[in-house]
Amino acid sequence: MTQAPSDDRVAPPPTVPRRTALDRFFDLTGRRTTVGREVRGGITTFVAMAYIVLLNPLILGASADITGAKLSAAQVTTATALAAAVTTILMGLVGNAPLALAAGLGINGIVAFQMAPAMTWAQAFGLVVLEGVCIVLMAVSGVRERIMNGIPPALKTAITVGIGLYIALVGFVSAGFVTRVPDVAGSSVPVQLGLSGHLAGWPIAVFCLGLLLMVVLVSRKVPGAVLIGIAVTTVFAIVLHDGFGVGDWGRTEPTLPSQVLAAPDFGLFGDVDLFGGFVSAGPVTATVFLFTLVLSGFFDAMGTITSVSDEAGLSRDGKVPGMGRILLVDGAGAIAGGVTGSSPNTVFLESAAGVGEGARTGLASVVTGLLFGATLLVAPLAGVVPAQAAAPALVVIGGMMVSQIRRVPWHDTDFTIPVFLTAAVIPFTYSITNGVGAGLVSYVVIRIGKGRWPGWLLTGLALVFAVYFGITGVEKLFG
Repeated sequence: MTQAPSDDRVAPPPTVPRRTALDRFFDLTGRRTTVGREVRGGITTFVAMAYIVLLNPLILGASADITGAKLSAAQVTTATALAAAVTTILMGLVGNAPLALAAGLGINGIVAFQMAPAMTWAQAFGLVVLEGVCIVLMAVSGVRERIMNGIPPALKTAITVGIGLYIALVGFVSAGFVTRVPDVAGSSVPVQLGLSGHLAGWPIAVFCLGLLLMVVLVSRKVPGAVLIGIAVTTVFAIVLHDGFGVGDWGRTEPTLPSQVLAAPDFGLFGDVDLFGGFVSAGPVTATVFLFTLVLSGFFDAMGTITSVSDEAGLSRDGKVPGMGRILLVDGAGAIAGGVTGSSPNTVFLESAAGVGEGARTGLASVVTGLLFGATLLVAPLAGVVPAQAAAPALVVIGGMMVSQIRRVPWHDTDFTIPVFLTAAVIPFTYSITNGVGAGLVSYVVIRIGKGRWPGWLLTGLALVFAVYFGITGVEKLFG
């Protein structure tokens, strides 16, 4: 019996596609994404948060400083777009994370309505710069990353869930689907459906149709579902407004602008007084302002970075790769906000909208930042998308984030109430910082009450939050 001759030839190994420089820089292949997904995600994030270019001037412009001076809307618009563009691109290139930055809502209110009446605008923005310096120092020293990694995973999950509820509520409120019950109503119920307990008007109909369209597209896993939903709803809103005269859209009217180009005004750039606020407002008051800015900026960003990174699948064992660089850029964002005159810049919750569209790397942030840069010249176009078209994205993404609640160990009594308080206080008080504080304080008290030492780090944070919650008493105590 003869044996057939064997074929000693070895099949050549399969060819591996050569990675482009863009792929290697952002690790697109490693994070299982594509250029198309990143571009789509970056555009979606921009569309979801472009309102800040219009809203920030309204907030900062509504207050006067100690001299009675008010800020120019054109200058604040330029400052807002410039700071958002620079810091978001920096996040993409340095942090390689799908996180966009802009003037933080809530924090800008502190600057406008608490700080400015006690000092000049230049002095207020000087304290903003000092806040950024403090946060950068904590990031460089590793203290900030150590704090973030020291928080138990269950509480981090609770932060994600709370932020999901928060951005969904923001979406409902901005669209007018949920409204505040007027004080004159004499009711103990704070909010209601629509303006009178019922839904009425075309703007609400646009929001509902956009939400249903987006839900269907997302459930069918259609690529670009969120962006398609925003685009279709915006076109519908423009037709209703310009074609049929439908009004009552809120702060952003969906109308085609009369002009596309507008020259930027850099009048606020560099107008800062670092230490003058300690003279005008007094050292104690200025220190309280600085403490509030640092604490709010620190934990608002911590919650957002953790939750959005987790939603993007970037977390490993509860930790986010490259967290040190991400935190460094976030701190630099506060400094940029002070230097430009736009108030502290921080990571935006709306970054989750881009993540929902597939964004996984800093390339998406570069795209978002470039679009913010473009608004320096085409600011009128930023006002085309009404809240009723962008809000459905926040509701849908919020629902996706709340699904993380399945990871909570509800059987562990150490976490049951702290997780609940964290997730509930965030949307109920419109503050990530408040929710994080409530969860940490209750967790530390429970651990100590059960005879289990939670460690110096968490105990120290709980004490800091105790001071934060009782800051009015502290101010009175020190005059």
